[in-house]
Amino acid sequence: MIEEGKHIPLTRSKTNYGFTLIELLIVIAIMCLLLAVAIPNATNAHMNATETVVMREVQTIQQGQTQYQSQFGDYASTLAELGPPANGVAGPAGAKLIPGSLASGEKDGYVFTLHRTAEGYAINANPKSFGKNGRRTFYLDQDGILHQNWGPAPATAASPELK
Repeated sequence: MIEEGKHIPLTRSKTNYGFTLIELLIVIAIMCLLLAVAIPNATNAHMNATETVVMREVQTIQQGQTQYQSQFGDYASTLAELGPPANGVAGPAGAKLIPGSLASGEKDGYVFTLHRTAEGYAINANPKSFGKNGRRTFYLDQDGILHQNWGPAPATAASPELK
């Protein structure tokens, strides 16, 4: 019997510590929901950062082409001609104008190509694995206007300008 003036507590007794199974499941569900929102945003941020680096690398190749043309009177035909020389002495076969990592043609998950055209040269940067390494392809020529394509097809001079 309950004495007068005493009340029955509506909370758990002091011997029950911890969380119930329902409380734990609710916490796990909230964490999963937060992860489902955060992971795609983190992936997009990483791709944006990678694509920004790739745009700078394309511009580095363009600067190398400008210097190469100034030194040797013509544009380089390959990335290797802009890169470090094999024998250590800079010249038309290896002008040491871009880093060796870029002259190899693969960097930051992208494949870089350089080829001569009737007007001068064209630089392309395409993801090795579209959607995984990047969502855009890039193109730049002697005009200095960077073009992009939001798709797996290589960007061209007719692709939209990057703004």
